[in-house]
Amino acid sequence: MSLIEDKTQLGSVETTIAQQIATITFFHPSHNSLPANLLAALRDAINDAGENEEVKVIVLKSAGERTFCAGASFDELIAIDNERNGKTFFMGFANVINACRKCPKLIIGRVQGKAVGGGVGLASATDYCFATKYAAVKLSELAVGIGPFVVGPAVERKIGNSAMTQLAYNATEWRDAEWARTKGLYADIYDSVEEMDAAIAELANKLANSNPEAMRMMKQAFWSGTEHWDDLLASRAATSGQLVLSDFTRNAIAKFKAK
Repeated sequence: MSLIEDKTQLGSVETTIAQQIATITFFHPSHNSLPANLLAALRDAINDAGENEEVKVIVLKSAGERTFCAGASFDELIAIDNERNGKTFFMGFANVINACRKCPKLIIGRVQGKAVGGGVGLASATDYCFATKYAAVKLSELAVGIGPFVVGPAVERKIGNSAMTQLAYNATEWRDAEWARTKGLYADIYDSVEEMDAAIAELANKLANSNPEAMRMMKQAFWSGTEHWDDLLASRAATSGQLVLSDFTRNAIAKFKAK
């Protein structure tokens, strides 16, 4: 077991390995939001599991019961004071999405509760995603004056352009887990965490006993057409880094923090 934790910021990323299955769990007390240190730790954990010969399949999850991931840290967003720092922050999400994309191992997503913004992007970047009926989704970026530029390619790849635009433009409305399942984000949804975990364990064990080279080649084929994402997501991060400096966005974030 390995634990990555920044003492200057709350939260952690933990990796456990059992029966050739690596389980990566991230946690932050603010609804599993992802500040820069956790994004970097999550990227590293995915890369390490991908390179570990003992690992055949990866399960990506968060701690807690009702929120999978609240997306970006508002505390860090409001502190951004120049475009360079803005791009660097949003590259944190880009790096995690690209780590999932490039990882030679199949990644199973476990979404036990609500996913917002970057959390939707993270779920979309997994190869096969399970959820509970509580796993509603929302792309809230436009509501604070930004836009889901970095996570957009991963979300659109998973659910299509039409569903993506519905989430992106109607940025204050939740879409329930059943909506997300019908659009292809979730493969299956369950009434309880226990039922979901049993299904995840069953699939993960099947995959752990499958041909790793075949799975690697399948994943490469299914992600075909995304080879330009290193440049694309960097460009999108720069766009977000510019927008986060606007008065509109800074005022909107301050209002959200004040709630």
